[in-house]
Amino acid sequence: MAERTQPTDEILGKAYDSKLMKRLLEFIRPYKKYLILAILLNVVVAGLGPLRPWLTKVAIDDKIFHKDYPGLLLLSLALFGTLAVQTVIQYFLTYYTQLLGQKTILDLRKKMFNHIQRLSVSFFDKTPIGRLVTRVTNDVEALNELFSSGIVMVFSDIFIILWILGFMFFINWELSLITLSVLPFLFYGTFLFRKKVRESYRDIRMYLARMNSYMQEHITGMGITRLFNKEKEEAKTFAKINGDHRDENIRSVFYYALFFPGVELISSVAVALIIWYGGGEIIQSRMSFGVLFAFIQYTDMFFRPIRDLSDKYNIMQTAMASSERIFKLLDTDSFIKDPENPKSLGNVKGKIEFENVCFAYNEGENVLKNISFSINPGEVVAIVGATGAGKTSIINILTRFYDINNGSIKVDGIDIRDVNKRELRKKISIVLQDVFLFFGTIKTNIGMENPEISDETIKTAARLVGADKFIEQLPLKYDEPVKERGATLSVGQKQLISFARALAHDPQILILDEATSSVDTETEKMIQAAIDKLLEGRTAIVVAHRLSTIRNADKIIVMHKGEIKEMGTHEQLLEERGLYFKLYQLQYKDQELAA
Repeated sequence: MAERTQPTDEILGKAYDSKLMKRLLEFIRPYKKYLILAILLNVVVAGLGPLRPWLTKVAIDDKIFHKDYPGLLLLSLALFGTLAVQTVIQYFLTYYTQLLGQKTILDLRKKMFNHIQRLSVSFFDKTPIGRLVTRVTNDVEALNELFSSGIVMVFSDIFIILWILGFMFFINWELSLITLSVLPFLFYGTFLFRKKVRESYRDIRMYLARMNSYMQEHITGMGITRLFNKEKEEAKTFAKINGDHRDENIRSVFYYALFFPGVELISSVAVALIIWYGGGEIIQSRMSFGVLFAFIQYTDMFFRPIRDLSDKYNIMQTAMASSERIFKLLDTDSFIKDPENPKSLGNVKGKIEFENVCFAYNEGENVLKNISFSINPGEVVAIVGATGAGKTSIINILTRFYDINNGSIKVDGIDIRDVNKRELRKKISIVLQDVFLFFGTIKTNIGMENPEISDETIKTAARLVGADKFIEQLPLKYDEPVKERGATLSVGQKQLISFARALAHDPQILILDEATSSVDTETEKMIQAAIDKLLEGRTAIVVAHRLSTIRNADKIIVMHKGEIKEMGTHEQLLEERGLYFKLYQLQYKDQELAA
């Protein structure tokens, strides 16, 4: 047998962890009335089942053998009544347990999603998205099983066993002991089953998380896969992961296929012993036939909840592992923290100051080194440099997607670490090269469903950037559906929508990160004309390679390997004949001559 790969991110903890269960119960607390009601209903419904064999015994011994037809009719009605009452109670029990589960996982998923939204960008740099999706979907669903059919139904099985034992010892203690004599074999088989299935379930969830991560990554990058003709190779890799998941499921099914028939075999042995002993007692007139018949029914009923408890153990084991992964995520303290007593930016004028700023994504590997510069209100500053120079990192730390290691960044003289992140980001709009559009409509993607942004503001923003020209040609105009990531729109159209989105929020500070690199020359001219008009009274930072967005800037900052090498206007930097001059010669001279 091939050696199985051990999971790399799975947790194989105890079947029951009191600390985890205590945290899980916090989510049940708001709905404890449903839990209490379900447990009470369980006590009743668990007693009605074992009542039927006792009524059957009475019917056989006291009514049938004595030919008491009226009494037999009453007992038959009593049997029917217990079935009817049990059915009604079972309905309410199922309804309230499922309601408890759904309400609890709703709260848990909301808490997880809100927590994920608050995590820093650095967390997502290191965590596969597919794994997070698995946490919020599959792991939470495992807890739904615990809440709806685990905790409550464990009580049900225990109550049923207690009721059955009570009736059995009340009727005949000797047959009761014979029935229990097979339990050591059942306990041993259950122990082996739990151990094997525990390992199998762990690996199933590991392969499921791996499959989700792989699908998310490769569906997102489908264009690249096709471009390099990697469909067959990727399909083989996915088939391998999917095959591992299938094999592990089959392995768990194998254990179930052994265990449940084993329980039936042990149950049959118990019935055989009861018939052997009870039959002998009946032959010697020391036992009634009704007692034997009732015990055969009790034996069948007794082993059913024991078998179910083994299944509940697996639910508990899976839920404990899932909850440990969930709480590990919820305990992740990867936040850009807000100050306890935040300062207010008020009406931002737009002055930005970087003072000896150092920043590293990984400790000890600074990508920005002693960066110092200032931007006056209303200025347009361009940042240029080769790939990896640190241009985008400046934007990331200005918006506090990441926190700096040393130095300070101030807006209107206030350190941004002393300001609430939400207030800071409300003052800034940013347009990235890689535009992300959400599933919805053109209107919702521009306004981002902000109640403070009216439909007229959305249309004005679209008109100013020239997006209205193609929007008005769409069948539903601003209510035109947008597919996931804007799949039905061109790159230029998505870029125009992102410009309209930024401008609709009326920012005091506008950031353009390679924002016009994906549009054609004609569209760029239209956008540039709108930008020139809209930048009046606003501070702007432009990261770009095109001459049109750099040449007209009030100041150009030239970066190289995380340091500022030059700073000045386009003409001043050309006169210095330094790094900017070399970049200009390499990248912009031909464009200027063509213009």
